[in-house]
Amino acid sequence: MNAPRSAPLEGQPPASAEQAAELASPAVAVGDPKSAAEGVRTALGTDPHGDDGRRPIAWLNIRAPGRGTIPTATSWCACGRDRSAVGIRRVHALIADHDSHRATCPLRNSQEGRAA
Repeated sequence: MNAPRSAPLEGQPPASAEQAAELASPAVAVGDPKSAAEGVRTALGTDPHGDDGRRPIAWLNIRAPGRGTIPTATSWCACGRDRSAVGIRRVHALIADHDSHRATCPLRNSQEGRAA
């Protein structure tokens, strides 16, 4: 089935039969054949953001909105520890306490193999 010829662009001479045949022929692909499109993930590919099994278990949230305001902090751990502080000195103490809790937390430090 032949496609209907479209009108030539304004100001352009009509194409000859040879020119129309050249334009209608498909272009030849050059280069190596590709099995999949570039940038498309395949089902067998590896996940670039793979799960390594690590999970956060303790959070320290410090809020110091600006000059002249009172800072606050919250320390939370999955083991059940939940503490908060208001004021500069108490926030600094909570930061130190949160840091020392990392060494004693039962979720971070396995008790297996330790002497009773």
